[in-house]
Amino acid sequence: MFSILKKELIGFFASAIGYMVMALFLLANGLLLWVFKSDYNIFDAGFADLNSFFYISPWLFFFLIPAITMRSFVDEKTQGTFELLKTKPITNWQLVLGKYFGAFLLIVFALIPSLIYVYSVNTLANPHGNIDLGPIIGAYIGLLFIASSYTAIGLLASALSKNQIVAFLIAVLLCFIMFYGFEALANLEAFKNLSLEYFGMKYHYNSLARGILDTRDLIYFFSLSILFLAITHKIVEKQ
Repeated sequence: MFSILKKELIGFFASAIGYMVMALFLLANGLLLWVFKSDYNIFDAGFADLNSFFYISPWLFFFLIPAITMRSFVDEKTQGTFELLKTKPITNWQLVLGKYFGAFLLIVFALIPSLIYVYSVNTLANPHGNIDLGPIIGAYIGLLFIASSYTAIGLLASALSKNQIVAFLIAVLLCFIMFYGFEALANLEAFKNLSLEYFGMKYHYNSLARGILDTRDLIYFFSLSILFLAITHKIVEKQ
């Protein structure tokens, strides 16, 4: 597994993909939070918090994470190395998990520089340091779980397809459905009594962002990632 993980990370940073993902994530957040006049601008909000950052990031992940994972299995198929990997002394689970952790670690690397936003808001607060770190820590944990689930979904899309663009579009659609789709259905009159929002990532992410580490939310995200990884494993096994 570690050889696959290492191969994935080297592949990301040997090309422009790794640097572009981190740059785009930080640039988009930086412009929306600090430069552009909008509802997300921290200076315009007048509050020393990072709610805007934690609201924007899952939506940015919709596109960034599928862009990372779309090549995971598609490249192996188009370059003819998929069959070669299957002959190596590694299990299908090691192959899937190696690619999963390689993509997930890249997202973690992209999130680390965003900690400067925490320092900036802490400095801007009046009085100095007057920010509630509980919700911030909870929201970061929530972002990691969101990234974990999106990465598992992206791998599934890549395993299903032989084309990177198709894999990207499938992943974006599935991520949208799992994050916002259930809440959208729950708001419709016909489904109001079914509590469908509990099945969506947005509900559990918002719970973590309040600084409440509820085991039900953690189990939900963990189970969701395992589910999509298990489906990916079955597809890889049959190919």
